[in-house]
Amino acid sequence: MVGRLPVWLRKRFPASGDVAGTRKLLKDLNLRTVCQGAVCPNQGECFARRTATFMILGDTCTRDCAFCAVPGGIPCQPDGEEPLRVAEAVHRLGLRHVVVTSVTRDDLPDGGAAHFAATIRAIREMVPEAVVEVLTPDFGGCREAVGVVVEAAPAVFNHNLETVPRLYPVVRPGADYRRSLAVLHQVKTEAPGIYTKSGLMVGLGETFAEVEQVMGDLREVGCDIITIGQYLQPSARHLPVTEYVHPQVFDQYRQRAAAMGFLHVAAGPFVRSSYHADDFRPPVR
Repeated sequence: MVGRLPVWLRKRFPASGDVAGTRKLLKDLNLRTVCQGAVCPNQGECFARRTATFMILGDTCTRDCAFCAVPGGIPCQPDGEEPLRVAEAVHRLGLRHVVVTSVTRDDLPDGGAAHFAATIRAIREMVPEAVVEVLTPDFGGCREAVGVVVEAAPAVFNHNLETVPRLYPVVRPGADYRRSLAVLHQVKTEAPGIYTKSGLMVGLGETFAEVEQVMGDLREVGCDIITIGQYLQPSARHLPVTEYVHPQVFDQYRQRAAAMGFLHVAAGPFVRSSYHADDFRPPVR
């Protein structure tokens, strides 16, 4: 385990912005965010900008990954009105780029795919100009479930690999590296016009060469966008950080990913899957 946070990982709470207003709106609409559920270090900054990543399908995950602060357990039944409330929040916040994610729902026959699709449609109906990005679980590898989300036509389909294959048994014991790649491959095969995206955490014991290999695997399945950020231990019961990766190394990751042909690369200590997601401007095709 490493020691104190280095200077580049010390973040100040924003001095201005509508943090309280964003929190109140989310509370009033009974909506959850991964910003809060995953104890994201960027929460204050994003809330101040009146942005948030909506987390649908409850706040309890059927998996208990060793890196994630979202609690595992038995989830509640899906809330049929939630898609409409998410759309209402998008409207009230004036969002033009929306990110919707969820807990993993292995208890549901479709893994929650229909709920994702309903949320995409609700947002599009209420705020048709908004770019909708989804960050989904692997749906247990069910191709039909992935297809349900693809059919709803989000602009961006994100599924995170999270770490390198060697570390999966420790970091993501309920997941499978090849299964996750297959999700991204299916999306790009069935709907080439949807931009695919994936994210990695570093500082868990991976090597630079292993991260490069993951980048190559992602490009092989046509992945368009990649994010790479520093893993931070959310509590004492979670995996410890093995290294605080220097910003210069993130620069090297960014340069390597760009050279491989990713359309957009976000790499840095505070980068998360949906952090400044609106920096990606989908080119006209």
